[in-house]
Amino acid sequence: MSAPTSRQLIGRDDEMRVLAGHLDGVDVQGRAIGLIGEPGVGKSALLAEVVEQARARGFTVLSARGSQSETHLPFASLHQVLRPLLTGADRLPAQQRDALLACFAMGNSSEVNPFFAFLAVLELLVDLARRTPVLVGLDDLLWMDQPSIDALAFVARRIGSERIIVLGASRPGPLPFADAHAVEWMELDGIDDAAAAALLDERAPRLPEVARERVLRQARGNPLALVEFAGALESGRHAWAELDDDLPMTTRLERAFAARAEHLGAAAGAVLTIAAVDDGDDLHDVLAAAGMLHGAPLDRMAAQPALEHGLLIVVGERYRIGHPLVASALRQAMSPDTRRRAHEALAQVLAAHPDRAVWHRASAVSGRDEDIAAALEQAAGNAQRRGAIASAVAWLERAAALSPDPQDQAGRLLGAAELGFQLGRFSQVEQIKTQVAGMPLRARDRSRLIWLEGVFHDGSTGEPSEVRHLVDLAGQAVDGDIELAVQLLVGAARRVWWRDPGEGLRHEIVQATQHLGLPDGDPRRLAIFALAETHEQGPAVIEQLARWPADAGGRPDLAGLLGIAAFCTGDFGRAVAFLSTPVQELRAQGRMSLLAEALAIRAWAEIYLGTFDAASSADEAMRLADETGQSLWAATARIAVALIDGVGHGWDTRHDLLAEAEFVARRTPNAASSLLAGVQLARGVAELGADRPDPAFRELHRVFEPTDPAFQRQQQVWALSHLADAAVHTDRHAEGRDALAAMERLAGASPATGSIIALEYSRAVLADPVAAEPLFKAAIDGASRTLPWHRARAELAFGSWLRRQRRVVESRDPLRAARAVFESVGARAWAQRADRELRATGERGWQPAANPRDRLSPQETQIAELAAQGLSNREIGQRLFLSHRTVSSHLYRMFPKLGIAARGQLAEALSSHVQSPDATQD
Repeated sequence: MSAPTSRQLIGRDDEMRVLAGHLDGVDVQGRAIGLIGEPGVGKSALLAEVVEQARARGFTVLSARGSQSETHLPFASLHQVLRPLLTGADRLPAQQRDALLACFAMGNSSEVNPFFAFLAVLELLVDLARRTPVLVGLDDLLWMDQPSIDALAFVARRIGSERIIVLGASRPGPLPFADAHAVEWMELDGIDDAAAAALLDERAPRLPEVARERVLRQARGNPLALVEFAGALESGRHAWAELDDDLPMTTRLERAFAARAEHLGAAAGAVLTIAAVDDGDDLHDVLAAAGMLHGAPLDRMAAQPALEHGLLIVVGERYRIGHPLVASALRQAMSPDTRRRAHEALAQVLAAHPDRAVWHRASAVSGRDEDIAAALEQAAGNAQRRGAIASAVAWLERAAALSPDPQDQAGRLLGAAELGFQLGRFSQVEQIKTQVAGMPLRARDRSRLIWLEGVFHDGSTGEPSEVRHLVDLAGQAVDGDIELAVQLLVGAARRVWWRDPGEGLRHEIVQATQHLGLPDGDPRRLAIFALAETHEQGPAVIEQLARWPADAGGRPDLAGLLGIAAFCTGDFGRAVAFLSTPVQELRAQGRMSLLAEALAIRAWAEIYLGTFDAASSADEAMRLADETGQSLWAATARIAVALIDGVGHGWDTRHDLLAEAEFVARRTPNAASSLLAGVQLARGVAELGADRPDPAFRELHRVFEPTDPAFQRQQQVWALSHLADAAVHTDRHAEGRDALAAMERLAGASPATGSIIALEYSRAVLADPVAAEPLFKAAIDGASRTLPWHRARAELAFGSWLRRQRRVVESRDPLRAARAVFESVGARAWAQRADRELRATGERGWQPAANPRDRLSPQETQIAELAAQGLSNREIGQRLFLSHRTVSSHLYRMFPKLGIAARGQLAEALSSHVQSPDATQD
């Protein structure tokens, strides 16, 4: 379909052609598109033209426009978008409906689960898209409140298979959506010279030539500037001196708008004044407040001059400022007294909306006021309960600024900092910490400040001196605050996992924890010990873990800590069991950030047990960590997905996911060793599966080399068996045995499954021929016996050894057994490796069996498994944070891949892929 261009869009033919093409293709693919450009470049005009064309094509159009005055109001822009759809909220699942209505303070619940609310938004849009295609038009994204942006970003990432287009417009600067990949960005520059001249001649045909040339030169292709400068000069409202070439374009446009508003009369001026500071879009509110400002009641006719001059736009009972620069110009022109009186008037009018009213009251005062500060703090609490953390930060900072008591001010600032930390606004938190450090603090607030000092050393930041600082902070916990001390020591211990700060510091962390007097079986104590001194404390930790039930007595928070302790000590079976409890709970609560971390750790526990199924945990962990902005956990999950891919299908060592993980490691060098060790393990395993032992040894040996960035003390034991494998096939027996001896000293008599399997396997493959056979049998019948992947590896190594000992006939049984297991667990590359060994014995004829799961993506596999268990599309969607329509589309596409025609056949179609019995699913 052709893309007719309106008279207002001269010079935008190419852009309209692209956007109209997206409208035409909505039945094939939904998408999110962002228009980026300077003020006045025509973003809003282009958006309006697309809206017109969408309506002409039968789209339902939903829209919102951000306002600088309402950036503090949580979910204000989202409410604009959803206003026509909220009557259908009752058709949503109860959990989603309640969460969504709580965003707008419309339901019985005051607590918001943001991600269930976001899922409700997606479901409403998807249900609408079943009837007509949908265009969501979002103007002035820069001024939209952050909770609305978060909700719309959630939607943007999930509309690829829906008949939905999200089209937004924003000024240059930080991209409104944190995940830039969710949106296709289109940069708008000024229109070309010919188009600029045509637009100017159309709008100002009587402009003298000298003025025409001046306007063209100054506007530099900016359509709004062309129109405004020409109109101002034609009407005599603008002096030549004000078109100063040295002034920024924004300033000159604001002057043009201010000049347009100067002569509208007192009543219209009062309406515009109120509109410029209002945080809503209700015309009645504006007229009521403007009447107070004007000194007499005003009706709609008072706004008419502003409408005629394009400064105000009214549709029904709703209004908006004609352009953001109009509001900016009006605010710039206001005296402080006028601004205060405008806010006072709005506060009175909005008495039925206490949060909005108190914000205007706060804007109307010139000094400190505890009553207003307390009301702002209460509003921050309301915002936080509604899941609007970013808005709560703004309210708390404003409350702090109005607090007469310095201790109250410090407490409110610390509250803002704590919430800012949750959002990852680390520079903002650092600024608040610096400000608060010189203020008088209550005892509890001193503890809060210590905690804020500590969290910046948790995980990936800091050198060894910073880890010691964290331990010192734990010792300074105010009034024996054990909970705070534990939090700080957990942070120090987590830091050890990402990068080893040295034996002395590791032991200091353990000693500091011992001094707290926690019971021996306390999950917090076990997690700290396991993270800080994995091998030294491992046996004692595992002994305590064995006393806990798999669900930690119904305490998901404790189960998570126990899962970390089990994982770090190599007790992988218990790690999967413990972590499945918090995974279930976090999924049910919609806590995606913590869910991503739990899934990433569980994915690696599954991998070390020999479960190589990206659909189990790793792929979902990667997607959720990306979505929640957790780069370290996203990189951790990427490595897991790449390793799974290498075992299943094989690849060269340049896997894209590993390159992305290495990029994160370079960007956060103090977390590099853990990430790089994982990268080297993935590459080494892939090389072994492809029968390339020499590069495999080089990749794996880096984990054992103390001077290498990939050196990682904790993970060496678990990588040992692969290094031993590579050493044997490259005649590096001495180096392999050196590594084995070092790991035997390090792991000692650890009862951990991971350590036992690695040591039993490595002793066998590195043994002298005289001693090898009983060691191989011990490896096959030992800790690997109930773990198909590990038993198959031992059988492959034993069969290969027998063949090299010229015991060809005996070698075939273990090689066949290994090949069968590798094929059954989806380790296709390793099944082929076993087959190459069998062919070397003279056996021929094996063909890999078709595995229906190979035809599915990880997410499709996850959906298929849940559907096979009997879950409905809506239940699957809520579990995986997808719309039920997306689930339905996946199932529709996967049926032909699996050769089935009905949902009831899924279980049988998937059953050919046998998983490890220890790979517990949530």
